Amino acid sequence: MDARDEQKSAYARAGVDIDAGHRAVELMKDAVARTHTPAVLGGIGGFGGLFSLSGLKDMADPVLVASTDGVGTKTKVAVRTGRFGGLGQDIVNHCVNDILVQGARPLFFLDYVAMGQLSPERVAEVVTGAAQACEALGVALLGGETAEMPGVYVEGELDIVGTIVGAVDRPRLIDGQRIEAGDAVIALPSSGLHTNGYSLARMALDDLDWQEARDDLNGERLEDLLTVPHRAYLGAFDALEAAGVDVRGMGHITGGGLVDNPPRVFPEGIGMQVDLSSWTVPPVFELIVQRSEVDRQEAFRALNMGVGFLFIVPAAHRESALSALRGAGEQPWVIGEMVKGQGGSLG
Repeated sequence: MDARDEQKSAYARAGVDIDAGHRAVELMKDAVARTHTPAVLGGIGGFGGLFSLSGLKDMADPVLVASTDGVGTKTKVAVRTGRFGGLGQDIVNHCVNDILVQGARPLFFLDYVAMGQLSPERVAEVVTGAAQACEALGVALLGGETAEMPGVYVEGELDIVGTIVGAVDRPRLIDGQRIEAGDAVIALPSSGLHTNGYSLARMALDDLDWQEARDDLNGERLEDLLTVPHRAYLGAFDALEAAGVDVRGMGHITGGGLVDNPPRVFPEGIGMQVDLSSWTVPPVFELIVQRSEVDRQEAFRALNMGVGFLFIVPAAHRESALSALRGAGEQPWVIGEMVKGQGGSLG
């Protein structure tokens, strides 16, 4: 055995398999390559990803908008159900929605997947899911990191983080400062829990049979409902822009729910009145609330309760906005209006 073999064996005894990392790259590289546009310079495997900004020449004053996030304890649900591909879609769509709130369009995405003991197939499943979401939205998956960290992560578990970088022309930046009392608030449905509230959900639902078709879930199964990927709302925004709707503010309903998220974009002295009777909370959320015995107000902070995204538009644009969204295949509804005051009010 030569020195290189001895070194490799020692590292393997320490719990790190370098070859497994290479296998993971081989399994995912085709899916990643399909996301690359002419703006991506170089291929997979460089120390840093290269992205040309020449495509932003049509912007008078381009501003880069960036965000980093994770999928939280939805990873535990993936481990229990054996469904990992959705996690990649989750993190891409979550990050894209976050920068969409400011009117930014995504340029490129980077992922981080970590485990105690690397499973090339599992990593490839996650990253391929991310690549598919990127490809659907025209986002380049520019690079990422696969980490094997024995002793840091519990065996069999994983962690996923994503970083998105997008751009918006400064004159078209949406910061909520033009929001006025009387503006309409239009909601779009979530596809489920998205990437928030899973610690509460797992506490409430852990002892149930997730493979059972339940009457209180309209015949659906928990393993299906809890693994539905976080959806993206970029197409809905595109439809509003194409229709000439004045979007004055947006809200991505993630951790903090309808209570804490929308006020992040409100100007001083303006609040939001939400009509709780304007939609039916999906059964999976009601089951979580019932079994966890959580206060309903707290539930609206921990969970999205079926609301994924908000558009704030002038009252005069309300009907044209609803029409444009329906034309794009969405199911929008007016969830409330902007009022004088502070924060949000649920009633």
